[in-house]
Amino acid sequence: MGRTFGDSIRGTGMTASYWPADMSDPVLDLTVGGMLRDAAAQAPDQLALVEGIPDGGARRRWTYAELLADAEQVARALLARFRPGERIAVWAHNIPEWELLELGAGLAGIVMVTVNPAYRASELAYVLRQSRSAGLFLVPEVRGNPLLRHVEDVRPDLPELRDVIRFDEWDDFLASGSPDTTLPEVAPGDPVQIQYTSGTTGFPKGAYLHHRGICNNARYTATYLQVSPGDVWANPMPLFHTGGCVLGVLGAISKRAAHVLVVGFDPQLVLELVETEGANVLGGVPTMLIALMEHPDFSSRDLSTLRAVISGGSTVPAHLVRRIESTLGVRFSIVFGQTEASPVMTQTRLDDTPEDKAETIGQAHPCQEVAVLDPETGEQVPRGALGEICGRGYNVMLEYFEMPERTAETIDADGWLHTGDLGTMDDRGYLRVEGRLKDMIIRGGENIYPREIEELLFTHPAVADVAIVGIPDDRWGEEVAAVVRREAGSEVDENELRAFVRERLAPQKAPRQWAFVDEFPLTPSGKIQKFVLREQFEKGELAEGDDR
Repeated sequence: MGRTFGDSIRGTGMTASYWPADMSDPVLDLTVGGMLRDAAAQAPDQLALVEGIPDGGARRRWTYAELLADAEQVARALLARFRPGERIAVWAHNIPEWELLELGAGLAGIVMVTVNPAYRASELAYVLRQSRSAGLFLVPEVRGNPLLRHVEDVRPDLPELRDVIRFDEWDDFLASGSPDTTLPEVAPGDPVQIQYTSGTTGFPKGAYLHHRGICNNARYTATYLQVSPGDVWANPMPLFHTGGCVLGVLGAISKRAAHVLVVGFDPQLVLELVETEGANVLGGVPTMLIALMEHPDFSSRDLSTLRAVISGGSTVPAHLVRRIESTLGVRFSIVFGQTEASPVMTQTRLDDTPEDKAETIGQAHPCQEVAVLDPETGEQVPRGALGEICGRGYNVMLEYFEMPERTAETIDADGWLHTGDLGTMDDRGYLRVEGRLKDMIIRGGENIYPREIEELLFTHPAVADVAIVGIPDDRWGEEVAAVVRREAGSEVDENELRAFVRERLAPQKAPRQWAFVDEFPLTPSGKIQKFVLREQFEKGELAEGDDR
């Protein structure tokens, strides 16, 4: 990276890499249900939710009054089966019922556990077991993935899972609630979601988020986007991700905007929705935005209502920022953060320069402190010196659910959330990401954790050793690559190993590039030097296969 960790600032006279919290827009005592009630009271007839499906005539629509009424009905049905504080998981693609469940759970004081619909049986079982979920809501199938069958396979091993509710039996579920049920008082500091993420251990950890954190974080993000009442926010981001269920759902509610929930990312559908629904704001990772501009329909669609685009999840090159702003005629905003931060820590403003939008991740959000700390000493490094980007504020998660040791590794005694990202801060408080302490791979905005894939491949009898690394990719930001040392005498090839991974993990986790070696570059202590492998891939010295 061309830099070393900054020396201690003691005695240097240099300004520390620290940016204080801007309290001019204070944190509000908000809950998911309270925010929805406020929106329904202030703008009852304002369009709130649109079902973004291809058939325009069949799209369902909710005003804010209707959205609140339906969410309250969901809350009463939930309380007929579950107690406040219990956890329910949701496993489905983007459907309005997913959003209604999110809002209803918030009103009922029940914690929602979000599950990626690309997960296979073993991944689902881990999430349900670790979160101790009492219920699961799901669709039977998503894009060929048989969710219902997976549940049937793992349910005998999940004694705490009392209830499985199918979204195609939604009306029966709603009817199970009593109209006389009194909804509980929910506090801003109460838990609201568990979102699973991971780290260097390779074992997923459940970020335990609270109402105050996600509601204010969504509000601040929407403020940076200059969203106004009556605006239309088109959201193709998956709801199981905070970019969908926090920034999209709650961001729109915070500004009394209409949330166009795209059923699943398809560039043709998104372009049509922007035009016909008159979208003013669009969210999406860079991969999605590239696909929109490359689609044949792009030049024929009227996208003139579009005013702002929000993106994040991977580095956005300067030329892409300029291309998006000039081609779409919009202003661009880039967010940085992580699930544990509810999720946004920093954001570029719409009027920042293309260079700042491409080369930095902006300044700290309101009511958050940001610092760049020496990973070894924990001290703030001088401005411009490399260190670990850390944040502190209202938005930090409560904990990793029932993982106190892992929580202590991420949130230190002073309350700093350690991101694992290496970066620098300039004199304006703008941050630049230079690399990662973690080996996490960000592919198209999705976090992929090498250890999980490595541990699976280690179970294959033909694999003696393996390293998973992220390599640059023009379309996805990063792509997953595997370097394998075979067992003696084995002739296993990439096709067999790729199939082995795809049968057991979500498709995006299956390496796209494979290489086979007789030995790995090692540190003196015997650890694989992954940075050397990445360099060899980039130089073309390792690539032996690619399934694209």
